[in-house]
Amino acid sequence: MAPSPEQVTAALATVNDPEIRRPITDLDMVKSIDISPSGEIVVGIYLTVAGCPLKDTITRDVTAAVSALDGVTGVRVDLDVMSQEQRKNLQTKLRGNRAPEKEIPFNLPGSLTRVFAVASGKGGVGKSSVTVNLAASMASQGLKVGIVDADIYGHSIPRMLGAAERPTKVEDMIMPPVAHDIKVISVGMFKPEGNSAVVWRGPMLDRALHQFLADVYWGDLDVLLLDLPPGTGDIAISVAQRLPSAELLVVTTPQMAAAEVAERAGSIAAQTHQQIVGVIENMAWLPCPHCDEKINVFGEGGGQTVADALTRTLGTRVPLLGQVPLDTRLREGGDEGKPLVLTDPDAPAAAELRRIAGSLSKRSSSLKGRSLGLSPTPK
Repeated sequence: MAPSPEQVTAALATVNDPEIRRPITDLDMVKSIDISPSGEIVVGIYLTVAGCPLKDTITRDVTAAVSALDGVTGVRVDLDVMSQEQRKNLQTKLRGNRAPEKEIPFNLPGSLTRVFAVASGKGGVGKSSVTVNLAASMASQGLKVGIVDADIYGHSIPRMLGAAERPTKVEDMIMPPVAHDIKVISVGMFKPEGNSAVVWRGPMLDRALHQFLADVYWGDLDVLLLDLPPGTGDIAISVAQRLPSAELLVVTTPQMAAAEVAERAGSIAAQTHQQIVGVIENMAWLPCPHCDEKINVFGEGGGQTVADALTRTLGTRVPLLGQVPLDTRLREGGDEGKPLVLTDPDAPAAAELRRIAGSLSKRSSSLKGRSLGLSPTPK
């Protein structure tokens, strides 16, 4: 006996749109369901845009879900494209049934997303590697995670995550690609083919950051990480203005020269009134391949030096969150788009990054600043 329309609809409710990560039934993407007495099922699906890069994924998932029903002898998926009116309705639904607004969702009252801005004083300290592996570790713990590649000139996050797809635009909303269960957006995804340079000045950088935060559909994230460019330039200032609640993560190496400039990068918090959640010392040492000794390739103590200096400058404790040892596989994973915390989670560098990610994932139970929804009782 062929399944009923209700059974087919229930099966389709288990299929998520690969970009929006919500059931296609909730997004009004199911156009039609035709069931023949012999068990042949034809499912009509609306794509958000023509040429959707993930149409094959949607076709495969719909076919698999419906084929699993008893009595089904075959499945065909017919693809259509949403009209402009349908896309506008979808946009309104995704924004919580409010009219489309250019607002940053992480600044809204009640937002539960924790935002970390990963900063460094200079390039070459492994800031992006740390960002990617922290994000991948958090996502593997079941958190909903996003990354903004805010290093406009030196964008590298797409390669390090293996995110080869381009974003999809639905009206004036941008659907970010997903890699390793992490939503990611980068200016590199909008450039023409080739490794061309981005030649922008301050106002354009600020505008790009605002679009990444306001125009991208992030959904309900637990954590958003921003990979900042080195130093204290336009983007660092824009992040402080656009995301005043963002917490700074300062990455340095043990080398004193790197520690000095990392301290300057972190001291911006004194002027922007941001909180520094802590310091991460990358490339802390090289485990000797022949013994248990630690080889201090870049010296030692830089991370603690930065943490202590920022504690004195800000008047509040800034902890050293961890020390990540050197590991060539960390670099290799970045080149291949496969974060080390996923490919070899027990490697010393991966274990330390996972430990740091776990400590950052713990939300304070304090009620400070929260609205309790209470009102005085009349006497």
